[in-house]
Amino acid sequence: MGRRQIFAAHFLDRGGMTKAAQAGPRPDTEYILPLRWTEDSGMEELAEYIAELCTWTPVTVVDGSPAPLFARHRTLFPPSVRHIPPKPNDGGSGGGNGKVAAVLTAVRLSRAERLVIADDDVRYTREGLAAAFAALDDAELVRPQNYFTPLPWHARWDTSRTLINRAFGGDYPGTLAVRRSALAATDGYAGVLFENLELIRTVTAAGGREKQMPALLVARRPPTARHFFRQRIRQAYDDFAQPARLFAELAVLPVLAVVLAQRRVPRALVVLALAGTAVGIAERGRRRDGGRAAFPPSTAWFAPLWLFERAVCIWMALALRAGGGVPYAGVRIKTAAHSPAALRLRHQGKIRPVQKAHNQNGTQHGS
Repeated sequence: MGRRQIFAAHFLDRGGMTKAAQAGPRPDTEYILPLRWTEDSGMEELAEYIAELCTWTPVTVVDGSPAPLFARHRTLFPPSVRHIPPKPNDGGSGGGNGKVAAVLTAVRLSRAERLVIADDDVRYTREGLAAAFAALDDAELVRPQNYFTPLPWHARWDTSRTLINRAFGGDYPGTLAVRRSALAATDGYAGVLFENLELIRTVTAAGGREKQMPALLVARRPPTARHFFRQRIRQAYDDFAQPARLFAELAVLPVLAVVLAQRRVPRALVVLALAGTAVGIAERGRRRDGGRAAFPPSTAWFAPLWLFERAVCIWMALALRAGGGVPYAGVRIKTAAHSPAALRLRHQGKIRPVQKAHNQNGTQHGS
């Protein structure tokens, strides 16, 4: 059994697959993939994945790549793929994140109600995709759990961040399932830096229900080590959307400096205690909701390294904030994501949550 089948089987064994998911793809589904590449290494593997996706559900690729690459992609993708450029006026309300413009271009062309939005490094199994679609029977938005495969050293480092997020309630993956009617009700979502958090907050602020599915494990291809290092400060900047987390991270270096300056405090003991706490938190996240099937023990041991990285990068992100925002895809974005309170003022009551209909025998059916 291959690695992808192992994780699909793990999710099935935990009862995550409904009868609707087992029945196969629904006629009202669509997979949306925003794409913007400046070079094409790895495109053949992505094209193979897209070809497989097309046998499960309709696929729309909104491709903002330069014209020569766009033309090459067209030749690599199956004829059944809807392959289109993004429309600049589909960028959402405020911000400059081109990924949001690409998603909203696809949403406004779609006639399907159940949508899966996924970054170009996400790799669903057929069973996992069906489960995400089926979960929209009684939710407006579904949040699965990503895991890296393969796992080079820098992916293990980044996985420790995922584990810490899981320990504190939930990670933010590179893929979400959402009802098109929910996005239509809010007229999309803003093109901010942390676009998936913005999408989640927009739907829930408008009255939609979010279903977190941390046991629905969806594979993700790791970035190159070079790209990984380029992401460090940008990912830290995302925490301007989460003030409690932001202040905690900003406090790490000053508190550590004050403690280490005390002559009577054994410095090695302080460092070991901090490192042990980070590993313990990450291990808790690894053990939650079947995480051990996707995250090997070594990933938790990278948590102290990630904590030190974030403690340094968050101050660099603060400097960028003071300078007008973080550079992203050729633009500068200041807003990480809007607060839930601000989004409630704008969207509250716009979404009427889907309800499950019951037949005479009490069996539930998706609306």
